Amino acid sequence: MDVVICRDAERVGEVAADRVAQYLAGIPTPVLGLATGSSPLRLYAELARRVAAGTLDVSHGLGFALDEYAGLDPAHPESYRSVITRTVVEPLRMDPARVRVPDGTAPDLQAAADAYDEAIAAVGGVDVQILGIGSNGHLGFNEPFSSFSSRTRVKTLTPQTRADNARFFTSPDAVPTYCVTQGLGTIMESRAAILVATGERKAAAVAAMIEGPVAAVCPASILQFHPRAVIVIDEAAASGLAHADYFRGITPST
Repeated sequence: MDVVICRDAERVGEVAADRVAQYLAGIPTPVLGLATGSSPLRLYAELARRVAAGTLDVSHGLGFALDEYAGLDPAHPESYRSVITRTVVEPLRMDPARVRVPDGTAPDLQAAADAYDEAIAAVGGVDVQILGIGSNGHLGFNEPFSSFSSRTRVKTLTPQTRADNARFFTSPDAVPTYCVTQGLGTIMESRAAILVATGERKAAAVAAMIEGPVAAVCPASILQFHPRAVIVIDEAAASGLAHADYFRGITPST
């Protein structure tokens, strides 16, 4: 696990974008794993800036979103289909037909989830998985105590996650209770994983992920076993690390 501590959130986006571009270089048809939420927005904005400048082209790539709310109309502005479209597909000039999101309205949600895993495998897997981390350590919508070998499946969101996401909805009660999420086992099969986190609110989860034991109580800690995981955080998100100076020493702060 590489840990990069940046001076601020804007720099997190720039450094993470550098890593994404590095890992995608030379791949004829890159496959991106796409997280939602607020954490990766600066990364997506920086990638979009490079696309607009002509220094990056992912228009020929494929995309797979990490998760989706169950039972939410895909046309809803806070469905992850809508979020991915406006924050990734359009600014990165990707083909909407080549970007998939788990089907949260399928008659048989688990069958649709199984098909989603199969679709990822059919294209050879994810080249670069972009990730955020929840305040309770969740990865995707894999809440605490999720199986480390789990595949794409239906999950119940914890009260903490629903409260955290309430800011995107008209009221806390409007946040869906269920979701479809890539499993931890699915995420771990990506060739590279780049996780971004900013702000003091994420500090405890970041510390548990990086310095704590690999434990189901912090699902993101499984990234300690990923062969190419890069954690890019700002000083506020790093504030809970007992060994921040060590990480600055082996990967100089930027």
